[in-house]
This record gives sequence, C-alpha cells and structure tokens, in this order.
Amino acid sequence: MLKHVSAPARFFSQVPNEIIRHPHLSSDAVRLLTWQLSLPDGVDQPLSKTAEQAGIKKTAFTRAKRELAAAGYFHEWRGQGAGGLWRTRQLVSNVPLTAEEAVAVRDGGAPPSAVPPAIGEPGRPAVGRSPKENTGENTSHPLAERGARAIVAVCHAERRLRLAGREVERLAPLAGEWLSRGATLQELREALTDGLPERVHSPVGILRDRLTRKMPDPAPEPAPRPQPLRACTGTCGRMIRPVADETTCRDCRLEAAGSDSSEAEGATQRGMNAVRAALEACVRPRPAI
Repeated sequence: MLKHVSAPARFFSQVPNEIIRHPHLSSDAVRLLTWQLSLPDGVDQPLSKTAEQAGIKKTAFTRAKRELAAAGYFHEWRGQGAGGLWRTRQLVSNVPLTAEEAVAVRDGGAPPSAVPPAIGEPGRPAVGRSPKENTGENTSHPLAERGARAIVAVCHAERRLRLAGREVERLAPLAGEWLSRGATLQELREALTDGLPERVHSPVGILRDRLTRKMPDPAPEPAPRPQPLRACTGTCGRMIRPVADETTCRDCRLEAAGSDSSEAEGATQRGMNAVRAALEACVRPRPAI
C-alpha cells in the first residue's frame, strides 16, 4: 500500500489514532466525534445538530451517541438553571474521560494530559461500545447502562483491567446491581482494584469474580407506611391508628370481651341450676299411699 500525505497548511484538526482506529466505535460515532472536534473554539453546537449536518439519521445517531458515551468520549448532564429552566450540557473530548474527570472539565478544571498517539496498530482498548439491541441481554435498561459506564470508568483508570466491548456488556448487569444496592463508584472501584496481582491474565474473569463475590447486601426494605387515623366504632368515639384491620380501640375491645364473658358465665350458671333441680327431683322420696 503506497501513501502520499501532504500536511494541510490550515483548517485541519488533530485526531488521535485511537479514535480513527477504535475497534468498538461505528463509523457514525467516529464521524460525530471528529466533526465536533473540528469545530472552532467558541462554537456551541449540540451533538444532534452535528448529526443533522453530517446526514446521520435519528436511529443511527442514538446508537452512535450511546457508543461515544460508553467509550468515555461524550458526557451529558441535565439540570435546572438559576431561572428554573431545564438545560442540557454536553462535553466531547479527544481522550476518554471518567465521570469524575468529565465533571472536573465541565467545572473549569484542567483536562487530563493526553497520551501521545502511538504509531502503528493500537493496543487493546480500555473502553467498549455500548450494549447492542441484538445481544440477547437486556443491557439497554438504565441500570445496566449505569453499570457499563461504571465498568468503563474503572477500567480506564486501571490499565491491568482493559476490556473489550462485549466484556463490558457481560459485566454491566452485575455492576448495575451494585449501584442499585447503594454502592458508590468509589466503593465499586476499590472493590475491583484493591490488591490486584502484578499481572492480570484474565481481566474479565477477575472482575466477574469480584463483582459476584463482593456484592453488597441489598438495601433494606423501607418501613411500611402507618395506617391512617380512623374513628373507633365502639362506644368511646376516639380516633385510633389501626395496626391491622381492627375497627375498635383496645379499651372497647376489652369492654366487649368482658361483656361476652359475663353473659357466658350467666348462661353456664343457669344451666347448672337446671341440672341440679332435675337431679333433686329424681332422688326426692315419694309420699306413702
């Protein structure tokens, strides 16, 4: 293969080889990212507008946007401004950023130093594509999406845990379960990286083992809401808060139980008196004739 390259004198952009050769970014994702990186400073163009100009249709744009987010090249935040209006802020970068690094850049911090691009074939990537719809796994669920982002963030910071895209997909539900149980990203990172061997032969294997073995306990179930107040149906007329399905207060229940007990005792006593009278009639001597 012969190549002739003439360096442009102006209107050019520097794009890392890692982006151009990324094995888990589609051509639409690469086009979106390089288009955004080529825009002059000060141009605030949302990613959707870039997709429109680049001729990328809605479905392909959604997929490409998800790929860039999972790979760490795109971050997005939505919140209310000072006037109460909702706004969306977006960030693209020419190097993968963790969630914490992206927030630092958004808030005016210095971006991490870019590693000079290597010449030749790229090494094994630290990030993967977002879950596909035809993988058979329900990784499009928001919880699994959060899990995938967490795995990508951990693996980006620890070179011994570099994963391929499909490996991120398989681990995403486990990481999502950690987050659903209240674990923070820092707790997840510590659980996955503390005490790693000097050489990790199977990153996906050791991550799956730690995600499963160190899974935190489920969050406790919330206490049931108390029953609403209701009027006692007994004779007192006071308000009660039922524990189950009772309709009377304790005092009225005791009073009713005492009344029932007295009636039962009276009936027993009358029965015993009748039996005694019958026995006496049987043994009473008959008058002589």
